[in-house]
Amino acid sequence: MSNSQQQEIKKTVKKLCLIVVGMCGFVVALVPLYDLFCEVTGLNGKTGGPYTYDPATTQPDTSRLVKINFITNTNGGMSWDFWPEHGGVRVHPGKLEEVSFFVKNTTDKVMVGQAIPSLVPASATQYFHKTECFCFEQQVLQPGEEMEMPMRFIVGRELPRNVQSISLSYALFDVTESMQTGELAGG
Repeated sequence: MSNSQQQEIKKTVKKLCLIVVGMCGFVVALVPLYDLFCEVTGLNGKTGGPYTYDPATTQPDTSRLVKINFITNTNGGMSWDFWPEHGGVRVHPGKLEEVSFFVKNTTDKVMVGQAIPSLVPASATQYFHKTECFCFEQQVLQPGEEMEMPMRFIVGRELPRNVQSISLSYALFDVTESMQTGELAGG
């Protein structure tokens, strides 16, 4: 092997090592980048933090209405039916609201589902507060079983006036395999 070939091999090995180091750095940075992406776009259900609702001290802003749109879909591997009671509602910021969503296990086996929310526009995420949501827990349904699932929320009075519509989307995933067989059997 000639000297020039050896130098080319060394250069190639160095380049490949740099690529591997760069890929490792990208993997390490992926989680913070994903969190930042979710914060900016409102994806992955990043909504306002803990919220204390006291009807005695919280007065709704009756001077305006905000349209809340509900969108549901199922992941490719999820065979349940999933739908909102209404496609949307109009709410006064500061008023506690309750809506229902429904699921039906259309299979002949016990299944576990998990709903993952997303909210847009991103500028509304810090003002949308869920006080109760089926998305906080996994849902276990028997074959053919149908379930009503409530969701209670408040749109904060501080929501910027230019935000007149918010879309809350839920993607339903089959997480049956992640559950232990004993938990499904009630053991």
